[in-house]
Amino acid sequence: MKRFLSTLFISLCLSAAIAPLFAQKPGHYKLISFNIRYNVASGEDGENQWDKRKSATVKMLKEEKPDLFGLQEALSDQLQYIEENFPQYTRIGVGRDDGKKAGECMAVFFRTDQFELLENGTRWLSATPEKVSMGWDAACFRTVTFVHLKDKSSGRDFWYFNTHLDHVGQEARKNSVLLLCRLIDEMVPKGTPVLLGGDLNSSIESPIFAPFDQNGLQAAREVAPKTDHKDTFNGFGNAPKPCIIDHIFFRNATPLRFQTLTKNYGKPYISDHYPIKLEFEM
Repeated sequence: MKRFLSTLFISLCLSAAIAPLFAQKPGHYKLISFNIRYNVASGEDGENQWDKRKSATVKMLKEEKPDLFGLQEALSDQLQYIEENFPQYTRIGVGRDDGKKAGECMAVFFRTDQFELLENGTRWLSATPEKVSMGWDAACFRTVTFVHLKDKSSGRDFWYFNTHLDHVGQEARKNSVLLLCRLIDEMVPKGTPVLLGGDLNSSIESPIFAPFDQNGLQAAREVAPKTDHKDTFNGFGNAPKPCIIDHIFFRNATPLRFQTLTKNYGKPYISDHYPIKLEFEM
């Protein structure tokens, strides 16, 4: 018995010593971008209504434990639910319809204990980005929410832009990409890591993304050493194939793994989009 207890004690000590070796390394981060699908008040989503899939959304985030995540289409009641379940995160973002609470929000959540918020804001994807406005031939108000974060432990800083391009206006999507490039050029110092992602409503082959390439922004899905090319829009099981329209672009960072999260978290679909995840280093 004494020998057994001694062996058990040594095993526990070794496990405690080895565990930190498998913890996330400093400078290694996990980002999730997720079109959450707005809460349809009419109930037209049926079995896929928000109230019937919101607990599965929480399960996904609790399993993945992202350092930061960006949501698209989130309404105020959905944001409140996420905040109640994840008090360890700070939320940034405003409603696109009035710059306050009305309409969908391109929200950014980040771990409060891990990051210091240096700068943040929202811009409208239009010819007048500083004010609430609709751009070009867009069908909706469209915005980008940005944060400038500093890792409290390492002192490293980076920028993250979370956006949602219009689903109808071709000119709006084209000009929105040009505007995003301009905002990054104006805000982000050369050499500083920057990530941009969201529901971009276009396949990666679209010529609208050429300005990203010209500005050194690479598609993480295309260059990460571990990756997939799964559809990101599922339409609750009714989407055309292929349909890869959610993307994450980066500059001055090292992608490690890109993944489309298609797992069943208690519901076959936690949204009409699958979340996408990027693990990266700076």
